[in-house]
Amino acid sequence: MTTLHPVIAEVTAAIAERSRDLRAQFMRRADRYKSDAPRRKKLSCANYAHVVAASDDHDKFQQALDAVPNIGIVTSYNDMLSAHQPYHDYPEKLRAFARKVGATTQVAGGVPAMCDGVTQGRPGMELSLFSRDVIAMATAVSLSHDAFDAALMLGICDKIVPGLVIGALSFAHLPIIFVPSGPMSSGLPNPEKAKIRTMYALGQVGRDKLLEAEMASYHAAGTCTFYGTANSNQMLMEMMGLHVPGAAFVAPGTGLRDALTNAAVERAAKTAENSKNPKRMADVIDVRAIVNGVIGLLATGGSTNHALHLPAMARAAGYILTLEDMDRLSSVVPLLARVYPNGAGDVNHFHAAGGIGFVIRELLSAGLLHGDVTTIWGEGMADYTREPYLNDGVLTWRDSPEQSLDETILRGVANPFSPEGGLREVKGNVGRAVAKVSAVKLEHQVVEGPAVVFDDQDDFLAAFKAKQLPEGDFICVVRFQGPKANGMPELHSLTPALSSILDAGRKVALVSDGRMSGASGKVPAVIHLVPEAMDGGPIAKLQNGDLLRVDCEKGTIDYLGDAAEFAQRANAEQPEEADGVGRELFAHMRRSVGPADAGGAVFW
Repeated sequence: MTTLHPVIAEVTAAIAERSRDLRAQFMRRADRYKSDAPRRKKLSCANYAHVVAASDDHDKFQQALDAVPNIGIVTSYNDMLSAHQPYHDYPEKLRAFARKVGATTQVAGGVPAMCDGVTQGRPGMELSLFSRDVIAMATAVSLSHDAFDAALMLGICDKIVPGLVIGALSFAHLPIIFVPSGPMSSGLPNPEKAKIRTMYALGQVGRDKLLEAEMASYHAAGTCTFYGTANSNQMLMEMMGLHVPGAAFVAPGTGLRDALTNAAVERAAKTAENSKNPKRMADVIDVRAIVNGVIGLLATGGSTNHALHLPAMARAAGYILTLEDMDRLSSVVPLLARVYPNGAGDVNHFHAAGGIGFVIRELLSAGLLHGDVTTIWGEGMADYTREPYLNDGVLTWRDSPEQSLDETILRGVANPFSPEGGLREVKGNVGRAVAKVSAVKLEHQVVEGPAVVFDDQDDFLAAFKAKQLPEGDFICVVRFQGPKANGMPELHSLTPALSSILDAGRKVALVSDGRMSGASGKVPAVIHLVPEAMDGGPIAKLQNGDLLRVDCEKGTIDYLGDAAEFAQRANAEQPEEADGVGRELFAHMRRSVGPADAGGAVFW
């Protein structure tokens, strides 16, 4: 077995040590709820009757047997969003196949699934990050009936998968398997889509051309094909051993997709709590699985949203994961993938070039991944180096390609796109933040210039359209966008305008206590800044014209003016709150939410 890289071993040990008491508390809870008999057998007769009242006679009889596992389904189905629409008929498919393998299934509950792509720049985006915690609570409510011996999580996108993970970890005494539905087929090439977005921002094409391009990109059922948070989620579930191997990027509506879904049902039945070989989520998600998830994110240039979600998921499993941990890992994990917005190809091209199986095998071969883990499929990560296919209709696995089939998208550890991963911790006298540099050219990673300060992204866009921005290099500061201020909406609307400034040969960077997600692209974006403006962080003192320096290479962000004068400045006041949609429902979350560098969670 290849020796584990010493930095990965050190970071893993440090996380485990600082989390010793918290993890022990988590495991005591998981052990306390452990049960060898079907959980529904512990219910009173009246309560049990409620559980099976709506089941047909066949399932009622099966559920009465001690040896038959009852599998709960938590689903994020809706038919407005392309990624979740395929889940429409999953409950019936899962039920039918469960019967073939001697199990029963019941839909335990549903969770909301909002789309950041739809709510960009709209008031609903203020609900986005908090929806993760709502999903976690809804997952826990779904599993609270104590009627299930295993569970399947049906979820794909931004906050949905992290919320499902956090909620499921409250029931980590159960075996839990995540079931994806796959990406839509490739549409309009991503570079062409990005070009039209920039042309629209510059007023060179009208809304009709923009809408035509967008609909040619997002055109069918399935996950959006760029490598944003949704597809980063699917990568994480593979890296953390919660998927059937190779399930992440198989298209919906195909025989292989159905076979992988059936395999999840069969695996849940075989590893259920009342089976001979139970496989608890508590044993799958340990410190090695958490570190593997971070490594996968770094090696593939995944979404900056996971600088929020991974610490929150880790905390739910009893671990304290920090930005420093992620930064240290990034220093030794090479960047092996360039998927849009980091490159030209989408996740379908990535999958065809070798995909997750290739990445995992390369990382294992170089000692850059924990191989000795427990997964829902078995022991060790070797199973996840293989790719699924149908052999005369039978689900089978074969070795992933030995060489990348397209080195513009995917490379091995001997020839990476970068010797370091895609995320950096950035800190200085303005605060502490995270930056994704995997898509940022080296010549754009250092920017020094005057600050242009806004309290809302719409104010920046208005200034851009009115040509009121500096003519040279500058740093765009957008504040009062943190979790406590307005729920930390994504600021995607800034990307086309800022990208056009780069394309004009100027340098520009973004500094914000808000977030950008997987679509931050080629603009250096220092985001998730803490302390946020609402907490009186230094960003609240910045004024137009202040000289700032952003250095993503060194990981620094600094105000270059007079330090004594800066310290004496009064903080800017938060702008008057708009009457946002649903804002009042989340007021209690905004009051209790933790800082972004701890995951922006409301539970701890």
